[in-house]
Amino acid sequence: YVLLSDSLTTYTKTRDKIDDELEMTMVCHRPEGLEQLEAQTNFTKRELQILYRGFKNECPSGVVNEETFKHIYAQFFPHGDASTYAHYLFNAFDTTSNGSIKFEEFVMGLSTLLRGTLRDKLEWTFHLYDINNDGYINREEMTEIVRAIYDMMGKYTYPALKGDVPKQHVDAFFQKMDKNKNGVVTLEEFIVACQEDEMMMRSMQLFENVM
Repeated sequence: YVLLSDSLTTYTKTRDKIDDELEMTMVCHRPEGLEQLEAQTNFTKRELQILYRGFKNECPSGVVNEETFKHIYAQFFPHGDASTYAHYLFNAFDTTSNGSIKFEEFVMGLSTLLRGTLRDKLEWTFHLYDINNDGYINREEMTEIVRAIYDMMGKYTYPALKGDVPKQHVDAFFQKMDKNKNGVVTLEEFIVACQEDEMMMRSMQLFENVM
Protein backbone atom coordinates (compact mmCIF):
# COMPACT_ATOMS: atom_id res chain seq x y z
CA TYR A 1 0.00 0.00 0.00
CA VAL A 2 2.80 2.38 0.94
CA LEU A 3 4.72 1.51 -2.25
CA LEU A 4 1.57 2.03 -4.33
CA SER A 5 0.95 5.38 -2.62
CA ASP A 6 4.54 6.50 -3.23
CA SER A 7 4.33 5.40 -6.85
CA LEU A 8 1.09 7.32 -7.38
CA THR A 9 2.60 10.43 -5.75
CA THR A 10 5.69 10.19 -7.96
CA TYR A 11 3.52 9.67 -11.05
CA THR A 12 1.32 12.66 -10.17
CA LYS A 13 4.31 14.95 -9.59
CA THR A 14 5.91 13.80 -12.86
CA ARG A 15 2.67 14.29 -14.78
CA ASP A 16 2.20 17.78 -13.29
CA LYS A 17 5.78 18.67 -14.21
CA ILE A 18 5.22 17.47 -17.79
CA ASP A 19 1.91 19.39 -17.95
CA ASP A 20 3.64 22.56 -16.74
CA GLU A 21 6.44 22.14 -19.28
CA LEU A 22 3.93 21.54 -22.06
CA GLU A 23 2.00 24.64 -21.04
CA MET A 24 5.20 26.67 -21.11
CA THR A 25 6.02 25.54 -24.67
CA MET A 26 2.56 25.67 -26.29
CA VAL A 27 2.40 29.47 -26.35
CA CYS A 28 3.86 32.17 -28.58
CA HIS A 29 5.71 33.79 -25.72
CA ARG A 30 7.44 31.62 -23.17
CA PRO A 31 7.96 33.33 -19.82
CA GLU A 32 11.20 33.33 -17.91
CA GLY A 33 11.82 30.43 -15.55
CA LEU A 34 9.66 30.49 -12.46
CA GLU A 35 12.76 30.31 -10.27
CA GLN A 36 14.00 33.56 -11.79
CA LEU A 37 10.62 35.24 -11.36
CA GLU A 38 10.44 33.97 -7.80
CA ALA A 39 13.75 35.72 -7.11
CA GLN A 40 12.58 38.94 -8.80
CA THR A 41 9.13 39.15 -7.17
CA ASN A 42 7.49 38.69 -3.79
CA PHE A 43 5.55 35.62 -4.93
CA THR A 44 6.29 31.98 -4.19
CA LYS A 45 6.81 29.50 -7.02
CA ARG A 46 3.38 27.99 -6.32
CA GLU A 47 1.72 31.41 -6.47
CA LEU A 48 3.50 32.12 -9.75
CA GLN A 49 2.26 28.82 -11.18
CA ILE A 50 -1.33 29.74 -10.25
CA LEU A 51 -0.93 33.24 -11.70
CA TYR A 52 0.55 31.83 -14.89
CA ARG A 53 -2.30 29.37 -15.40
CA GLY A 54 -4.83 32.17 -14.96
CA PHE A 55 -2.89 34.46 -17.30
CA LYS A 56 -2.66 31.73 -19.94
CA ASN A 57 -6.39 30.98 -19.68
CA GLU A 58 -7.19 34.61 -20.49
CA CYS A 59 -4.31 35.06 -22.94
CA PRO A 60 -3.41 31.74 -24.64
CA SER A 61 -0.73 33.41 -26.76
CA GLY A 62 1.25 34.31 -23.65
CA VAL A 63 0.84 38.07 -24.12
CA VAL A 64 -2.12 40.43 -23.67
CA ASN A 65 -2.86 43.38 -25.94
CA GLU A 66 -4.66 46.56 -24.87
CA GLU A 67 -8.09 45.60 -26.20
CA THR A 68 -8.07 42.28 -24.34
CA PHE A 69 -6.83 44.03 -21.21
CA LYS A 70 -9.67 46.56 -21.41
CA HIS A 71 -12.23 43.80 -21.92
CA ILE A 72 -10.99 41.87 -18.87
CA TYR A 73 -10.82 44.99 -16.72
CA ALA A 74 -14.29 46.20 -17.70
CA GLN A 75 -15.84 43.08 -16.16
CA PHE A 76 -14.81 44.28 -12.69
CA PHE A 77 -16.58 47.66 -13.09
CA PRO A 78 -19.94 46.96 -14.75
CA HIS A 79 -21.53 50.24 -13.59
CA GLY A 80 -18.91 52.55 -15.05
CA ASP A 81 -16.67 53.09 -18.06
CA ALA A 82 -13.26 51.58 -17.28
CA SER A 83 -11.75 51.95 -20.76
CA THR A 84 -9.76 55.15 -20.15
CA TYR A 85 -8.34 54.03 -16.82
CA ALA A 86 -7.56 50.60 -18.26
CA HIS A 87 -5.63 52.33 -21.07
CA TYR A 88 -3.37 54.13 -18.57
CA LEU A 89 -3.05 51.03 -16.40
CA PHE A 90 -2.08 48.97 -19.45
CA ASN A 91 0.67 51.46 -20.28
CA ALA A 92 1.98 51.26 -16.70
CA PHE A 93 2.25 47.46 -16.93
CA ASP A 94 3.69 47.59 -20.46
CA THR A 95 7.20 48.51 -19.29
CA THR A 96 8.73 47.91 -22.74
CA SER A 97 6.11 50.13 -24.45
CA ASN A 98 5.64 47.60 -27.25
CA GLY A 99 1.83 47.43 -27.10
CA SER A 100 1.59 44.12 -25.25
CA ILE A 101 2.07 42.83 -21.71
CA LYS A 102 4.08 39.68 -21.15
CA PHE A 103 3.53 37.49 -18.11
CA GLU A 104 6.79 38.76 -16.59
CA GLU A 105 5.67 42.39 -16.85
CA PHE A 106 2.26 41.57 -15.42
CA VAL A 107 3.59 39.64 -12.44
CA MET A 108 6.33 42.20 -11.66
CA GLY A 109 3.75 45.00 -11.50
CA LEU A 110 1.34 42.87 -9.48
CA SER A 111 4.13 41.99 -7.04
CA THR A 112 4.82 45.67 -6.45
CA LEU A 113 1.17 46.56 -5.93
CA LEU A 114 0.32 43.63 -3.67
CA ARG A 115 3.56 42.88 -1.83
CA GLY A 116 5.87 45.85 -2.38
CA THR A 117 7.06 48.35 0.22
CA LEU A 118 5.15 51.59 0.66
CA ARG A 119 7.79 53.44 -1.36
CA ASP A 120 7.61 50.79 -4.14
CA LYS A 121 3.83 51.23 -4.36
CA LEU A 122 4.07 55.02 -4.40
CA GLU A 123 6.76 54.95 -7.10
CA TRP A 124 4.57 52.66 -9.23
CA THR A 125 1.57 54.95 -8.69
CA PHE A 126 3.67 58.00 -9.62
CA HIS A 127 4.65 56.38 -12.92
CA LEU A 128 0.98 55.62 -13.61
CA TYR A 129 0.14 59.32 -13.22
CA ASP A 130 3.21 60.44 -15.19
CA ILE A 131 1.48 59.78 -18.50
CA ASN A 132 4.19 61.20 -20.80
CA ASN A 133 7.05 59.65 -18.78
CA ASP A 134 8.96 62.90 -18.37
CA GLY A 135 9.58 62.36 -14.66
CA TYR A 136 6.95 64.87 -13.50
CA ILE A 137 3.19 64.90 -12.90
CA ASN A 138 1.40 68.02 -14.12
CA ARG A 139 -2.18 69.03 -13.40
CA GLU A 140 -3.45 67.79 -16.75
CA GLU A 141 -1.99 64.33 -16.22
CA MET A 142 -3.36 63.96 -12.70
CA THR A 143 -6.76 65.27 -13.84
CA GLU A 144 -6.82 62.68 -16.65
CA ILE A 145 -6.21 59.80 -14.25
CA VAL A 146 -8.55 61.02 -11.50
CA ARG A 147 -11.34 61.66 -14.03
CA ALA A 148 -10.80 58.18 -15.47
CA ILE A 149 -11.16 56.69 -11.97
CA TYR A 150 -14.45 58.54 -11.37
CA ASP A 151 -15.72 57.39 -14.78
CA MET A 152 -14.76 53.82 -13.97
CA MET A 153 -16.43 53.75 -10.56
CA GLY A 154 -19.63 54.97 -12.19
CA LYS A 155 -22.69 56.97 -11.20
CA TYR A 156 -23.82 54.28 -8.75
CA THR A 157 -20.69 54.88 -6.68
CA TYR A 158 -20.78 58.66 -6.95
CA PRO A 159 -24.50 59.43 -7.49
CA ALA A 160 -24.52 63.07 -6.34
CA LEU A 161 -21.37 64.68 -7.70
CA LYS A 162 -21.68 68.45 -7.92
CA GLY A 163 -19.34 70.58 -9.99
CA ASP A 164 -16.05 69.34 -11.36
CA VAL A 165 -15.10 67.03 -8.49
CA PRO A 166 -12.05 65.46 -10.21
CA LYS A 167 -10.60 68.95 -10.78
CA GLN A 168 -11.29 69.90 -7.15
CA HIS A 169 -9.57 66.70 -6.07
CA VAL A 170 -6.51 67.50 -8.19
CA ASP A 171 -6.38 71.12 -6.97
CA ALA A 172 -6.29 69.88 -3.37
CA PHE A 173 -3.57 67.37 -4.21
CA PHE A 174 -1.39 69.94 -5.96
CA GLN A 175 -1.81 72.40 -3.11
CA LYS A 176 -0.11 69.87 -0.83
CA MET A 177 2.27 68.15 -3.26
CA ASP A 178 3.74 70.96 -5.34
CA LYS A 179 5.99 72.35 -2.61
CA ASN A 180 7.94 74.80 -4.79
CA LYS A 181 4.83 75.90 -6.74
CA ASN A 182 6.40 75.29 -10.14
CA GLY A 183 3.32 73.58 -11.57
CA VAL A 184 4.66 70.01 -11.57
CA VAL A 185 5.16 67.31 -8.96
CA THR A 186 8.40 65.33 -8.78
CA LEU A 187 8.67 61.76 -7.53
CA GLU A 188 10.17 62.90 -4.21
CA GLU A 189 7.48 65.58 -3.72
CA PHE A 190 4.84 62.95 -4.43
CA ILE A 191 6.27 60.44 -1.96
CA VAL A 192 6.92 62.98 0.81
CA ALA A 193 3.43 64.49 0.49
CA CYS A 194 1.76 61.07 0.66
CA GLN A 195 3.84 60.00 3.63
CA GLU A 196 3.19 63.27 5.52
CA ASP A 197 -0.56 63.48 4.94
CA GLU A 198 -2.67 60.61 6.24
CA MET A 199 -5.76 61.68 4.28
CA MET A 200 -3.79 61.92 1.05
CA MET A 201 -2.27 58.51 1.75
CA ARG A 202 -5.76 57.06 2.17
CA SER A 203 -6.73 58.64 -1.16
CA MET A 204 -3.72 57.10 -2.86
CA GLN A 205 -4.58 53.73 -1.33
CA LEU A 206 -8.10 54.13 -2.73
CA PHE A 207 -6.59 54.54 -6.18
CA GLU A 208 -4.31 51.59 -5.49
CA ASN A 209 -7.37 49.46 -4.77
CA VAL A 210 -8.70 50.04 -8.30
CA MET A 211 -5.46 48.79 -9.80
